[in-house]
Amino acid sequence: MKNALTNVAIVLIIISFLSSTSLVSAAAVSSNFSTITPIKHLVIIAQENVSFDHYFATYPNATNPPGGPPFHASPHTPSVNGLTGVLLTNNTNSYQPFRFDRSQAATCDMNHSYTAEQNATNGGLLDKFVNYTSPNKAFCKDPNRAKLAMGYYDGNTVTALWNYAQHFAMSDNFFSTTFGPSTPGHLNLISGQTHGAMPTNIKGVVNSTVIANPDPLYDKCSDPARLLINMSGANIGDLLNSKGVTWGWFADGFRLPNKTSLSSSSSDIKVSCDSRPEHLGSDGKMSKDYYPDVEPFQYYKSTANPLHLPPTSNSTIGHNSDQANHQYDLVDFWTAADSGNLPSVSFIKAANYQQGHPGLSDPLKEQTFLVNTLNHLQRTPQWNSTAVIITYDDSDGWYDHVMPPIVSQSNDPRYDRLLGKDGLCGRALPGAYQDRCGYGPRLPFLIISPYAKVNYVDHSVTDQTSIIRFIEDNWNLGRIGNQSFDVKAGSILNMFNFTTTNHQAPKLFLDNSTGLEK
Repeated sequence: MKNALTNVAIVLIIISFLSSTSLVSAAAVSSNFSTITPIKHLVIIAQENVSFDHYFATYPNATNPPGGPPFHASPHTPSVNGLTGVLLTNNTNSYQPFRFDRSQAATCDMNHSYTAEQNATNGGLLDKFVNYTSPNKAFCKDPNRAKLAMGYYDGNTVTALWNYAQHFAMSDNFFSTTFGPSTPGHLNLISGQTHGAMPTNIKGVVNSTVIANPDPLYDKCSDPARLLINMSGANIGDLLNSKGVTWGWFADGFRLPNKTSLSSSSSDIKVSCDSRPEHLGSDGKMSKDYYPDVEPFQYYKSTANPLHLPPTSNSTIGHNSDQANHQYDLVDFWTAADSGNLPSVSFIKAANYQQGHPGLSDPLKEQTFLVNTLNHLQRTPQWNSTAVIITYDDSDGWYDHVMPPIVSQSNDPRYDRLLGKDGLCGRALPGAYQDRCGYGPRLPFLIISPYAKVNYVDHSVTDQTSIIRFIEDNWNLGRIGNQSFDVKAGSILNMFNFTTTNHQAPKLFLDNSTGLEK
């Protein structure tokens, strides 16, 4: 009996010691979940509103005018499906594609609605971008407004992204899951599902499917003047929770200026929401760092943090028991990463002025954020087991010359126009959810990791839910179900090299202003 009591005492002492060194113990737990690959930490950087051609049209060939950051590709760079030949010089759109100079980083926002993007494809001819996605003159005073949708940047402006592509892996065949703007893109990123919205038919929701940008019901900072919705069904956070795998969505500006608690009054919350941090956007206007309609987990009751509560402690970041419910400020991500407590799966959301979204942001402000983030991550103790994905929510309506494969049909006569002005998006099978025409436009997609193939271009067909599928498979979570696109998603595994540790991709540190290697 005495020995038994002694053993119990020893166990209690060990437990007490582990609790007092919670940062170490949490790091050990978060790194030891069983995975099918050496990737123990996945970081998804969710940027905004860029088509593949808008950033990579002429990759790897840059113009290199005097005075700007030069880009010179490795002679062993593989080819991409970009803009060449007649696509550049005799394009069938009303205007020809044209290069934006680095001095033209700030532009207007294009029309990127669910229907407008379908109209631009014109049944696969891809010749109506000027007609349907160039910005409305009421919102854009640029004298070249009519042709803006045909513009693209090269390696003298999006220099960092081109350098990441040189040293790691990228895809030239990655698509948004459905057509449409930011909220559908973010919902697809975490659930592969835009159906299941309630109310079922309001502005931005058709047949219970989200096609626009209503605000989330489960966010006290949502605009009360806008219609609010919530989503039913499951998301990838629910699957991670079911297996106890640590995760989080980390959005810059999410934490409210006045620390809130469960007892905070509605008036207190409103004051905090109204005074949340803001920065000057590329359009010369102040904008909040955080907006609810691009925080997709706030649409689901199971994964929402309506009051924006901070984590109970640094050691609980990413864990199920914490009051923040996996929804955090970006500062919490760095607290976790720097202490060795990086969650297994992390979604990162930049402040609005650094997301790359035209109008609010631009490629140079975006580059500052991306380079700072990746330089920092490569110095964390978890880097050797980490993969970073850079992806985008939608194309913003920028021209892209590749017709997406249509894996989901929809025949809503009011909103579907894929097959021309009076056409539909095929014909949905009986029981299939409507208003999910997809895949949508092609988007940039890069993987930065010690395990990424070097200077590699993947041509496999993938989409936003391929990220979900990697998470599901890597941590053995199963599928979301309910017609989520994850069951159709192509694999991103081809972009990794897991066969040897002798040829891992080396770290790459860039200058956050020029995008050039330090």
